[in-house]
Amino acid sequence: MRRVVITGMGALTPIGNTVEETWKSIKEGKSGIAPFTHFNPENNKVKYGAEIKNFQPELYMDTKEARKMARFTQYAVAASKMALDDANLTDNKEVLEDAGCVLGVGIGGFEVTESSCISYYKSNMSRTAPLTIPQLIPNEAAGNVCIQFGIHGLAHTVATACASGTDALGDAFDMVRSGRLDVCLAGGAESTINGFAVVSFEVLHALSTSYADDPTKACRPFDKNREGFIMGEGSAILVLEEYEHAKARGAKIYAEIAGYGSSCDGYHLTSPNPDGVVGSKCMSIALKDAGMKPEDIQYYNAHGTSTKINDPSETNMIKLAFGEEAARKLKISSTKSMHGHCLGATGAIEAMICVKAINDSYVPATINLDEPDVEGGCDLDYVPNKGIEMNVDAAMSANFGFGGHNGAIIIKKIK
Repeated sequence: MRRVVITGMGALTPIGNTVEETWKSIKEGKSGIAPFTHFNPENNKVKYGAEIKNFQPELYMDTKEARKMARFTQYAVAASKMALDDANLTDNKEVLEDAGCVLGVGIGGFEVTESSCISYYKSNMSRTAPLTIPQLIPNEAAGNVCIQFGIHGLAHTVATACASGTDALGDAFDMVRSGRLDVCLAGGAESTINGFAVVSFEVLHALSTSYADDPTKACRPFDKNREGFIMGEGSAILVLEEYEHAKARGAKIYAEIAGYGSSCDGYHLTSPNPDGVVGSKCMSIALKDAGMKPEDIQYYNAHGTSTKINDPSETNMIKLAFGEEAARKLKISSTKSMHGHCLGATGAIEAMICVKAINDSYVPATINLDEPDVEGGCDLDYVPNKGIEMNVDAAMSANFGFGGHNGAIIIKKIK
């Protein structure tokens, strides 16, 4: 098997419009959760979320082209440009010609679905916007990235709900490792912050509703007073490259992807199995794939959605996959406490954070963790409220989605 390394990164998140801005906010423990601005939440129970701030698509793409794209696609194109610039590949037509693109998108252009339905019914069901279908379908993010940057290798879209970003990285990792590609853009993109989407999650009783006075306190993974997740949006794109190929062109190398694992609960449409047995399999598979032992991992970036069911279930998964002793030594944090739950993009954003943790020898905090829910089963070290300066040789990021989709990826220091 060939080695796969990360040679470029780009990100748009609710706490920063670049990788470095996002990482700075992470180290400062800064929350990006605030009252909604994408729509008027007057008729919604939920009044806040984690939105991208001050995004200017014209900085990354032609304005006319941007108007043809839904928000999630604009985010993907912008993050891809940052990643390619970072990897010094934007103008390398020879490499991009044969490169690939694998993006995770959980839902797609939900705001387009909402506005087009409104237009449809207002027109007595006779018309809708001409670009409705090209804007709302999830694969348009990968398609537009390839159009914008001249990528003519494979272009795949992964839709495994909130595990989409992780699974996209895993699929791209396998493509490069197997020799099908030398270079692949991989990550996720999502933007579903609109009234229709928020109401749809409200009726599932999935979202936090009680912190309108101070939304920065709303996301509380593993805390006794958690009540639901926070809708987020954004994109993170990583350039995955075969190690010798990267060395030959003198690329800077951030880290190496060591292993990937996936599994499916086969249990419930929206809830993880509380015992965590099947969820833990994706972690165990990733460890085996990497040829690593549980004690080789210093940091675990948790799915940690701040819901009553997810957090103790994930804690059980960690104990089963790592063993009780290694699990209690492991540093665990949910950075969703700061950037919210970005659905199909979240796994890619959190993988990027793992790379920064390795490069910067820093473990992020879980903010708002004031009273760990020990009685409820959340009894590990979740790095409450203050990050830790420490060596990180290897990190695991895991994510779990509706339908029982579980994915875990391991990133390690390059040696």
